[in-house]
Amino acid sequence: MAQDRRGFLASLSAAALIGSGMAPAARAADPDTLTLDWAYYNPLSLILRDRGILEERLEPRGIAVQWVQSLGSNKAVEFLNAGSIAFGSTAGAAALLGRVAGAPFRTVYVYSQPEWTALLTRPDTGIGKVADLKGRSVAVTKGTDPYVFLLRSLQGAGLTQNDVQLVLLQHDQGRLALERGDVDAWAGLDPMMAQSELEAGSLLFHRDPGLNSYGVLNVQEEFLASSPDLVREVLSAYEQAREIAKAEPDALAALLVSAAKLSPEVAARQLERTGLDESWPEQRHVETIQGAGLALQEAGIIAADVDVAATTAELVDLQAVASLRGQG
Repeated sequence: MAQDRRGFLASLSAAALIGSGMAPAARAADPDTLTLDWAYYNPLSLILRDRGILEERLEPRGIAVQWVQSLGSNKAVEFLNAGSIAFGSTAGAAALLGRVAGAPFRTVYVYSQPEWTALLTRPDTGIGKVADLKGRSVAVTKGTDPYVFLLRSLQGAGLTQNDVQLVLLQHDQGRLALERGDVDAWAGLDPMMAQSELEAGSLLFHRDPGLNSYGVLNVQEEFLASSPDLVREVLSAYEQAREIAKAEPDALAALLVSAAKLSPEVAARQLERTGLDESWPEQRHVETIQGAGLALQEAGIIAADVDVAATTAELVDLQAVASLRGQG
C-alpha cells in the first residue's frame, strides 16, 4: 500500500508540474464537461449549484458543469465507482467503506461537521434507549453514516446487528416505514430526520454527535492525477461557497427549503446541527474515519484481514491534500 501511495503522489506531482508549465509535456486536455454531485446533506453544494460559481470559473476554459443529485452516501459511492461523476459527497465512514470495496477515489475536502444522524422511533413503541432495540426492526440505508452510527450504537449497548432485524431501505423510505408503523426504529439522516421529528412527532431517542463522521468530498483518482488544476478549482469554489454559507445563513436556509421541499422550521433544524467551520482534511479527520472503520471491522462489516489504518491513510492522503492546498 505504501508503494501504491508513492505511485499516486508521483502521478499527482507530475500532473501538477505539467499543469503549471514546469514540465515539457502539454497539460492534459480539459474535459468538455465537469460532472459533480449535489445533495441535501451537503449544504455547500446547494450554494455552488445555485450561484453558478463553478460555471463562471470554468466558462473561460470551455468546460460545462453538470450536476447529479446524490440521495445518500451509498449513491455517491456508486456514481464515483461507475465513473459517472468526478466529485461525490459522502460521509467519511461511507467513503472508507467504498475504498475498502475497491472504489477508485480519494477524499480531498471536508464540507461539514454534522450531527446528521441519530436513532428515531415513534412514541408508541416503548423504545427509549439502544438496548430496547433488541429483537426489534430498524430501517437503515446500508453503507451510509446512519448505518455506521447504528452499528456503533449497538456495540455501545452490548448488542450486534444480529440482535435486531435490519430492514434495508433508502433514507426516504426508512422514514416512511417508521411513520407508517412498518418498523420500530430508523437510523435517520437529515433533513428527513428533522422532518420526521418536527412533522410526525418521531423521537430522537439516541444521539451521539461524536459517532457522526464528517461530510467529505471525494474525487476520482484518475481525475485527480490527470487534472489536479481542475480539482484545485473545484475546491477553491467550495471555499467560496463556504464563505457565502457562513455570511448568508438565511440564504442557505432558503436554498435548502426550496431544493428539498422543506418547511423553514425543518431546514433550520438541520442547519443548526451542521457545522461549517471544517475545511481541509487533517489528522483528526483521519482518526475519526479510522475509528469508524475499526468499529465496522469489529462488527464484521469490514473483513478482518483489511488494514483499516493503511486504507484510511490511502483514502485521506494528507500529503496529497497538502499538494492541492499548495503546501507540498
